[in-house]
Amino acid sequence: MNLRLTVLVLSAALAFGVLHVLGQQPGNARQEGQANPAVDPDANNGNGGTTKFPLAAPAGKDSGASTKAPPGAVNQGSIDEKTWKYGRAFAAPPNTKIWNPVKLKMMRGEKVTGGTVSASSDPSTYCEMANAGYDFIWMEMQHSPRDWENVAKMWEACPHAKAVPGVRVAYADEREIQHAMDMGALVIVVPTVRTVEEGKAGRDWTYFPPLGKRSLGAGQAYSAAFWGNVPGGYRNTINDNVVLIEMIETVGGAAQAREIAAIPGVDAVFAASSDLGNFSGYKQGDPDYERLINVVHDAALAAGKRLCGPFAWRDRPDFTCFQNGSETAAIARGVAAELGDLKDTQGKPEVGPYAAKK
Repeated sequence: MNLRLTVLVLSAALAFGVLHVLGQQPGNARQEGQANPAVDPDANNGNGGTTKFPLAAPAGKDSGASTKAPPGAVNQGSIDEKTWKYGRAFAAPPNTKIWNPVKLKMMRGEKVTGGTVSASSDPSTYCEMANAGYDFIWMEMQHSPRDWENVAKMWEACPHAKAVPGVRVAYADEREIQHAMDMGALVIVVPTVRTVEEGKAGRDWTYFPPLGKRSLGAGQAYSAAFWGNVPGGYRNTINDNVVLIEMIETVGGAAQAREIAAIPGVDAVFAASSDLGNFSGYKQGDPDYERLINVVHDAALAAGKRLCGPFAWRDRPDFTCFQNGSETAAIARGVAAELGDLKDTQGKPEVGPYAAKK
């Protein structure tokens, strides 16, 4: 065995040496001008060299493009992001209609309800909630241990359910919001917006330029199974169809509520019932608590934006956007409605784990 192994090693070494020598011979050298696959992306492309670039920088020379625009350019002089005139390559086609039903209802001033999926990671549970009658599903990602891959799989299970996919992200962050958008979210809820800067950050990562700073991705949102075939195309129309809701949950956020509500791209502000109590130290009905809710109310009206709150406030003046309970609460409500007075009438054995507790 040792002799055979030695022969194999020597043979491999000899073959490598012969190939190396042949590679150095003039007859085997790559001819001048011949494409090198290691550095030329068109080396194995049958159409390589046929594409023309009339405005490309001359080979090996500085084109001076940082200060000098080519003929026909809209933006002249030095490049400056603050003064850059955005092009129309990604403008929506004329008369393109809104295809997000939640956006459409909000624009009409109609009431919108969101059902919450908080505990479950099961696609079938999500799909049942998404087809139960809500306008959108509020996937809870601020307090849930789920990851984005799991959310993507749930949305993928029924992308065109009655309720559109929505999510409350953890905070106004590029990673959080772009993950949600690239996976197909049509409603973004940003929690605990404390300042105008945070409100603008939530807007920036939700929208493509020129309104925002979202970059082009390659997630399932772009696919035909989701929004790839919408009229006008996803990239060109999503800015007109996504719904952005920003939550006012702190005393500091309430102090800047008018400025937050006025941010272009914010569709609605949410008066957070629980956390405005948590951060203020007062409960619903207390004058100080009610004052904070009314501050958010006034901010929405002043900016011409929609006003959101818990479903229990559906009869409160000017509220038109609501978060309903979680999937576990919905199951409990459904069972209670179905069973009536037969609910919780289980038998009570005298022994065993189901015996009545003494």
